[in-house]
Amino acid sequence: MDARSFAAERSLVLDSFQEEAMRALDEDASVLVSAPTGAGKTLIAEYAVFAAFDRGERAFYTTPIKALSNQKHRDLCEQLGQESVGLLTGDTSINPRAPIVVMTTEVLRNMIYADSDALEGLGTVVLDEVHYLQDRARGAVWEEVIVHLPTSVEIVCLSATVSNIEEFTGWLRDVRGDVVTVVEEQRPVPLEHFWVAGDRRDDLIVLPTFVRRKGELVANPEAIAIEAEHAPRRGGGRRRDGREAASVTPGASSSSRNLRSATSCPRSTSSSVARVATAHSMNAWPPACASPTAKRSTESVGSPSRTPSRSATRT
Repeated sequence: MDARSFAAERSLVLDSFQEEAMRALDEDASVLVSAPTGAGKTLIAEYAVFAAFDRGERAFYTTPIKALSNQKHRDLCEQLGQESVGLLTGDTSINPRAPIVVMTTEVLRNMIYADSDALEGLGTVVLDEVHYLQDRARGAVWEEVIVHLPTSVEIVCLSATVSNIEEFTGWLRDVRGDVVTVVEEQRPVPLEHFWVAGDRRDDLIVLPTFVRRKGELVANPEAIAIEAEHAPRRGGGRRRDGREAASVTPGASSSSRNLRSATSCPRSTSSSVARVATAHSMNAWPPACASPTAKRSTESVGSPSRTPSRSATRT
């Protein structure tokens, strides 16, 4: 199977970034795909899974949450049949010996540390929503999977826009070897933000959160004015509509502050991959990354102190 036949079977015309990623997979490279939601990243992952299935290898499709795992299980079952697709989550086990298994990422991490025989014949692993690596509570799981999977296993990392893509790719190459980065910046589905005020007793007010002034996106002044007008007054009292106003501590309305602070970052759709908590013995380390609008800082980057202990890992 190649990308052209895969697309022809589905009557699809591939975008250039999809073709680039699929060519890299055909050349036995791992890929990191960074593209906006709705651009078609999942098609690349499905191609990797189908290609592994066609070669007679096992493929694992990992996701961060059970709901997404259930959805991908249904999708793949519709395409390949229930006998070829399994599901493993914290509370569900369906056909775990199938050639293709959808699972939450923690399940794969536990398989690696248990030296499970389920890893035999594994050729491809999809890490959907790989930007979870930056999550303080769960990010170590993604790091441990990337570090400890055999280098013979092809990995497909999917994420929405990653701000420090070069740094993350550099670390992946240090750990995994040949990794091709594919970036798509065009958003096929427009993203719009709206500000809503009112409750069931009032008519809702819906305004654009951001407006363009002198070529730049700024917080909507009309929304700020309405927020200030209806913000609770200190010490209680009655609002203009006659209802009792809540007594609040100094600092005014939190939603007003949020709206004002949003002016510095009108586009909050990108993710950044940051350093996670556990250390390992690799010389390279996942670099820290601040948000796109914040100054980068290296203060949170610590030198690796030890390899993650298998007995100390979280479940």
